[in-house]
Amino acid sequence: MRSLLVTIVVFGLLPAVLLRPHLGVYLWSWLGYMNPHRLTWGFAYDFPFAQLTALATIAGLFFGKDPKQIPQSPLVGLWALFLLWLCIATAFAFDPAYSFNNGLVGTLKIQLMVLITFLLITDRRKLHILVWVVALSIGFFGIKGGVFALATGLNYRVWGPPGSFIAGNNELALALIMVLPLFRYLQLNTDHKWVKRGLSVAMLLIVASIIASYSRGAFLAASAMAFMLWLKSRRKLPIVLATAVIVGVGINFVPDKWFDRMSTIETYEEDASALGRINAWMFAWNLALDRPLTGGGFNTFTPELFWKYAPEPTRFHDSHSIYFEILAEQGFVGLFLFLTLWGTTYFICGGIVRRCKKREDLYWARDLAAMLQVSIVGYAVGGAFLGLAYFDLPYHILAMTAVLHHLVKQAGAYDAEPLRSQGGGSPRPRPAGKRVE
Repeated sequence: MRSLLVTIVVFGLLPAVLLRPHLGVYLWSWLGYMNPHRLTWGFAYDFPFAQLTALATIAGLFFGKDPKQIPQSPLVGLWALFLLWLCIATAFAFDPAYSFNNGLVGTLKIQLMVLITFLLITDRRKLHILVWVVALSIGFFGIKGGVFALATGLNYRVWGPPGSFIAGNNELALALIMVLPLFRYLQLNTDHKWVKRGLSVAMLLIVASIIASYSRGAFLAASAMAFMLWLKSRRKLPIVLATAVIVGVGINFVPDKWFDRMSTIETYEEDASALGRINAWMFAWNLALDRPLTGGGFNTFTPELFWKYAPEPTRFHDSHSIYFEILAEQGFVGLFLFLTLWGTTYFICGGIVRRCKKREDLYWARDLAAMLQVSIVGYAVGGAFLGLAYFDLPYHILAMTAVLHHLVKQAGAYDAEPLRSQGGGSPRPRPAGKRVE
């Protein structure tokens, strides 16, 4: 029954995607992040719905009616330069054919949809809907997992959709940390009382799922994200109160084994998993010193290469860090471009916040930019312990930032004399629940 339902929904929407290809961005995001077909047990489980949606969206680019434009943002150029370097590094990999077929092809498929997002998400309404789709698609597992975690006293781990980037407990926790600020943006920009309350409940359940992941990296990332959420929020008191309640309840509700797990952060030298990660990071560093420009190519963390570059060759481990993953696979040049890309994304968001501070009509953009910054910080901290350098969610956040940057420029926020609200004087802040049109 589930297989049939997912099939009917996807194939029913494909004709609309051909006419309005921006709908394909939403449909692909839903399929890519929520993986509804992975929640079935029939023929739909392995059916290539995402590929069909991507093909329909590409066809819609040529035959559909949607306006298309490349955002006027330096992020687009930096993103293209980073992708170009991935191609160059693949050509000089240890095994170029293997790196191409087992890394670059999959990465470029993801980045193609990022390009399509650049082209088709051209106004505030489309961007706002995309935030809803991405937040709910991943948040679904946080909400469902939160209910399960609370019902079982946080004694069991919460997992993501099988066969996806976020199938593991650590990966799901990082994805939830990244979308939690998007829920906050949505809450700030609705005037529907019950939607606000529903989003509040959803955020609390997502926090429960993050705790129930038992992920030490997620704990550090969540701490950084919580601080940034408070720092960037227009209404700081509710964040403080919510954090105080969560901590107060959590201390008495979270089982002892959770605290035992988190305490190993301070005693990493006694933890086999932590030592394995450090060994993998040293492997990446040694490999990069040997091949500083291009690294070893995609999927270069192999037992064979560990014998050559790892301090402890028999302790094979995946990268477990976006930074060391890029360093080993794309070299120091690739790591520089990667860090530049995300640093620029963060600072552009900060610039949007400053430019929109006195623009009543752009408070929504200020809210979104601030929450995107929080997401980036969560990814930067949590990604230090997970190999998710090519995961599509952060690049969708990059695309949202580029589109937002373009829209804010169009609205005149970057003019020499910023527009002011009617009636002279400094504009008064609008209520948090301003309806999105």
